Amino acid sequence: MASISGLHHVQLAAPAGSEQQMREFFVGVLGLTEVDKPADLAARGGAWFRGPGFELHVGIEQDFTPAKKAHPGLLVDDLAGLAKRVAAAGYEVRHDNPLLVPDGGEFVRFYATDPVGNRLEFLQRV
Repeated sequence: MASISGLHHVQLAAPAGSEQQMREFFVGVLGLTEVDKPADLAARGGAWFRGPGFELHVGIEQDFTPAKKAHPGLLVDDLAGLAKRVAAAGYEVRHDNPLLVPDGGEFVRFYATDPVGNRLEFLQRV
């Protein structure tokens, strides 16, 4: 039986024409790096971003509705600093109760939305 060995990417949807807003947020605010999409996929629009050990792909969806519950959980090493950057860029930061996980670990966290309204969770292990 094959086993899953890791996470390559998470994909979020966005409306046509929102690519520049997404670049400004994911690169300018969050500090991810934009990577080129393969030529056969570039014509579809959207943008791809890379962080340490993962990619976040933004795909264009014609009848776009933002994800309000589903979300990526992104690990960070300075949650307070990121929360300040996100808020300074004009996005609402919604802190939540710490997340206690079965291995005994604990994460502090907050939620925000990207420029088109998709829910994002940011976590730091304490």
